[in-house]
Amino acid sequence: MINATRTSVLNPFKSALAARRRRIGFWLSMADAYLAEVSATAGFDWLLIDSEHAPNDLRSILAQLQAVAPYGAEAVVRPVNGDPALIKRLLDIGARTLLVPMIDTAEQANAVVSAVRYPPHGIRGVGSAVGRASRWSARTDYLEVADSEICVLVQAETVTALENLESICAVEGVDGVFIGPADLAASMGYRGKPGHPEVQRAIDAAMRTIVESGKAAGTLTSDPALARHYLELGCTFVATGVDILMFANAARKLAQEFAVPQADPTSHVATV
Repeated sequence: MINATRTSVLNPFKSALAARRRRIGFWLSMADAYLAEVSATAGFDWLLIDSEHAPNDLRSILAQLQAVAPYGAEAVVRPVNGDPALIKRLLDIGARTLLVPMIDTAEQANAVVSAVRYPPHGIRGVGSAVGRASRWSARTDYLEVADSEICVLVQAETVTALENLESICAVEGVDGVFIGPADLAASMGYRGKPGHPEVQRAIDAAMRTIVESGKAAGTLTSDPALARHYLELGCTFVATGVDILMFANAARKLAQEFAVPQADPTSHVATV
């Protein structure tokens, strides 16, 4: 029988990052709880539930958190932005690891940290008694441990962010910094070309800065060789694929394998 008053469940993903243990992840953009659960059985260390570029809302995120919960993968939620009201709602429904996009300055990173912490150390509204995060008050110590349980990851994905990277990494309460290759490439003038040598050199340098700061470094790439390269640089949380792209590419490949050349509709017409 589960003891409802036991000490708070730790965040093993946060602990792993602090210990610099590699965590391999997978991106969930299908906005579907059933497929999220399928992905949770694959053996990944973490799964990114995306609501910046995927059509997720609070209820679909909740459904995916519930679907993933019985398995070992950590559910990382990416909100559309760092809005404190949105962050409060995500934490209340049980998200305990957040990846917040478009963080360009230390001030913005500090604001995210403040949004995930209860007063007097932050501005998160206190409503855990009716929230999934506290198991609807069954976790009687939740208010005391929530601040330390939540894992804060921020995305540095512009030239400005890289210029401020050291100060972003220095923010107390930021557990990791994620480099966003696509947006960084666009910011550098190479939109749609994250593999450009200049972009890759910038990413490598940023990874080294993050690792040297003592914070966890992360990114996303569907290129296995590039993923291994980032891991060799010291990255500790790397996503290695995106569900919707895997499905789309596999479906297209299958269709092409069975494609029959289209006949000319006029070829059967007799000519005189």
